[in-house]
Amino acid sequence: MGYFVRTNDQVNLFVEDTGEGKPIILIHGWPLNNKMFEYQVTALTEQGYRCIVPDLRGFGRSGKPASSYDYSHMADDIDAIVRFSNVDEFHLAGFSMGGAIAIRYATRYRESGLQNLFLLGAAAPSFTQREDYPYGMTKEDVNGLIESTYDDRPAALAGFGENMFATEVSEPFNEWFFQLGLEASGHGTIRTAESLRDEDLRAELTDIQAKTYILHGKKDEICPFTFAQILNDEIQASELIPFEESGHGLFYDQQEDFNQTLLQLLNADV
Repeated sequence: MGYFVRTNDQVNLFVEDTGEGKPIILIHGWPLNNKMFEYQVTALTEQGYRCIVPDLRGFGRSGKPASSYDYSHMADDIDAIVRFSNVDEFHLAGFSMGGAIAIRYATRYRESGLQNLFLLGAAAPSFTQREDYPYGMTKEDVNGLIESTYDDRPAALAGFGENMFATEVSEPFNEWFFQLGLEASGHGTIRTAESLRDEDLRAELTDIQAKTYILHGKKDEICPFTFAQILNDEIQASELIPFEESGHGLFYDQQEDFNQTLLQLLNADV
């Protein structure tokens, strides 16, 4: 079932709501949309979970405002979905940029009923390098990606996606995955890339109260595995689960192992 949720600043967010049972909210990464979780929604709903999977503002079928693409605005969007969905207790999983947004949500809405937080190849605590943080892309590299998005967005996204998977994927799958990024708005793609460049979550990691599971590919070339190690060191109630043969797209590189691990962790909480 698909429906729209209106945010506090009057943006209509599209949400795919499938299955019955304990709810899990899945937040997609940049520059994708909720369809990226196709193989997780199938596995989770077959095991009795309700999957609430939005398109972030600017992406997929959601509204595409000109501005307000910082992590706090998008965390507020998740809160609007939680309230509309009428869930008292739920799990939250975020992939890549979605992981960063999930962290901001967990620290901004500590009394929300969030039970477990799943960070999946998260673009956190900072996606870009800083004076005391030599990990990830440089700000200059992200600026170059942004500039190329202004000039030729399909080519920019194709180049970015070359390092998504560590295993071989079929050409039809690769084309389908590429097209997900083109469903986004150009300005939403650019504004969220600016957020990836500028946001820094390091100071709030110790504020996370929910039990946190960090799933990350050891061969990730977009969000290095060091990100996961830092998250695990700083988040008090956290567990790091490495995926040895996965790149950034661990949800597909080791699809079966990933889905089974996610289900085991969810079932352990029942």
